[in-house]
Parts: sequence; C-alpha cells; structure tokens
Amino acid sequence: MLVIGIAGGTGCGKTTVVNQIVEELPENEVAIISQDSYYKDLAHMTKEERGAVNFDHPNSIDFDLLISHLIELKKGNSIQKPVYSFVEETRMSETETVHPRKVIIVEGILVLSNPKLRELFDMKIFVHADSDERLIRRLQRDTRERGHNLEKVLYRYQTAVKPMHNEFIEPSKEFADIIIPNNHYNTVAVGMVRTIINEKLN
Repeated sequence: MLVIGIAGGTGCGKTTVVNQIVEELPENEVAIISQDSYYKDLAHMTKEERGAVNFDHPNSIDFDLLISHLIELKKGNSIQKPVYSFVEETRMSETETVHPRKVIIVEGILVLSNPKLRELFDMKIFVHADSDERLIRRLQRDTRERGHNLEKVLYRYQTAVKPMHNEFIEPSKEFADIIIPNNHYNTVAVGMVRTIINEKLN
C-alpha cells in the first residue's frame, strides 16, 4: 500500500492535482480521504456559534480519528469515514465506508502540519499557488457551493484563513518531498508522481 499526503493552502488546486494523479490509475486501486471529512463534530453548538469557529486551525480537525482510520486501512481493514456538511457546518449522522486500496491519498490544507499523520505518509506533496489566485478560488467556491455571502467569506479570510495559512500551512511545505506549482496545469510534476505510483503498484 502506498499512502500519499497532499497539502496546500485553501483554493490552491489540491483537488485538481488529485484528479490529475488518479485519472490514469485503475479506479479500484485508489481511495481518497479528505481532511474536510474529519472536522470535529459541532452538533452541540448553534449555527451562530459554529460560524465563529476557526476552521483553518489544526484544533478544528479530529486528527486522532483520521490517524486511527489510516492505521486501520494500512492493516487492511475498512473504515467508516465521517460525512461533513459545509452548509450546516457540522458532521452528519451517516458515515461512508472506505475500503483499503493499493493507493490511499489523504488531502487537505493541514495534512502535513501534524507530525503523527506525516509519519504515515510514504510520499508528501505540497501544492503551491499564488495567494491572490487562492483567494479568488475561495470566494467563488464558498459563495457558490457553501451558501456563504461575500462579506462572511472575506471576514473569515482576513481573520482566520490568511493568518492560519501563514502560521501552519505554509511552514508545512518544508516537509514535502515534492512541491507542485499549480498556477498552470503542471503535467511534468503530476507525471512524475504518477510514475512513482505505477512503479510502486507494479
């Protein structure tokens, strides 16, 4: 089993890179786990209280559960991955079954910031994008897909997203084996990652 961690700032294009990596791999050989599924359960809080939570701080992530799930997958056991709603800003009651696969990709803004989680990765990738580009993508995503208004998105960006990026996400770049610049479609870097995966699979 090959476990790959993919990090990078909000809106840097991690999902695009993940899709580019897996599109040529057999579907039944890859499992993708998003850090976003492991936001702590905030069902006990009101919607207003949840709105004040700093979702870009490592404390907002249930790393213990994510690490234990990854360990189970490495042992060859299936897991019940949480389902998180960005609209409700809390965990849902249902879960999703994830089976062990030859390649496990764990992606999220903070996945390289946690030392115990990093130890479980065979390959660590950081996707880098220009900060203006990331802000634009964040604005588009949060207003279109997550039902937030422009004022809320900009306030969160200034008070949480940007300071947390500088404190936790950008410094985690030093732990990466490969840094992929994602201002353009980076075929060379992605192709290199694919080659390493294929060598490992074969």
